[in-house]
Amino acid sequence: MRRLLALAICAISFSASSALGQTLINGAGSSFAYPLYSKWTAEYSAIDKSVHFNYQSIGSGGGIAQIIARTIDFGATDAPMSDQELAKTAPILHLPTALGAVVITYNLPGSPALKLTPEVIADIFLGKITSWNDAAIAAVNPSVALPNTPIAVVHRSDGSGTTYVFTDYLAKVSPTWAKDVHVGKAVHWPAGTGAKGNEGVTGQVTQLPGAIGYVELAYAFQNKIPVAAIRNQSGAFVSPSVASVTAAAAAASKAMPADMRVSITNADGAASWPIAAFTYVLVYREQTDPARGPTLIKFLRWGNHDGQKFCEPLLYAPLPASIVKMVDAKLDSVTLNGKKI
Repeated sequence: MRRLLALAICAISFSASSALGQTLINGAGSSFAYPLYSKWTAEYSAIDKSVHFNYQSIGSGGGIAQIIARTIDFGATDAPMSDQELAKTAPILHLPTALGAVVITYNLPGSPALKLTPEVIADIFLGKITSWNDAAIAAVNPSVALPNTPIAVVHRSDGSGTTYVFTDYLAKVSPTWAKDVHVGKAVHWPAGTGAKGNEGVTGQVTQLPGAIGYVELAYAFQNKIPVAAIRNQSGAFVSPSVASVTAAAAAASKAMPADMRVSITNADGAASWPIAAFTYVLVYREQTDPARGPTLIKFLRWGNHDGQKFCEPLLYAPLPASIVKMVDAKLDSVTLNGKKI
């Protein structure tokens, strides 16, 4: 928890006014990507002391709302903007920065290693499975002494890209979820209590016996809480890792749409982690500020190349080479008052 507290304090410190002579770049959105962007901004500020970053981890929904309102220089989201959201703005580019895993984490005595099937996960979050010793959980965990403890579902309370990715997965594996709950950054949850941000869900799960929630892998790892292995589309039980997220991205990188908005949940392949996603930075194709625009694009070029080395230590998968090339082309298309940056 101390690591998350340090990150939060770091974000607060960024909110101070830019020092004299520095260019202030404001960003907001994804808590899923916050550990990575916190590292990127710290590393880049050490290289280029003329720039100062203020990134607020407010959830993907907030990042999208603020970029549409033009109150920030870049937004961050794990849920691609919808056609309806894009219609409200001048052209916005979706720039993948890394890939991450949404994981199922839980609080049980002794932190046993659990396996979960798509059906069990859906039924837990639908409120149909309510006890940890339910027969459906026991069937795939025969060697685990499951307690007769109520399951306390924890979900996001804010507009969240992590929620979008998780519900996108649930809608693919559960007809009931697809029909009754749907996919979204915010949904009407059939069960459980809400918490704000990946930070909030992690905190609730660690403090509440019998809890289960979904968070980005780095938050579970940093807090040393267990994550479940999940049976993927190929029938294999896999654990979340950089390798299994990379495997899930392999097919998507071959068929990436031109606008780069794509879902890679429930991917094919025996090694694929089933709840994986690209995380995106959102920028206006036409920049208007002669100081902030070029500075932002220079930073994003660095992130697309040098910044990728920081992905794996933070449990994100770096972008495939083909995606790096596509992002470079998108960055080349950005203009400042009609002229290429």
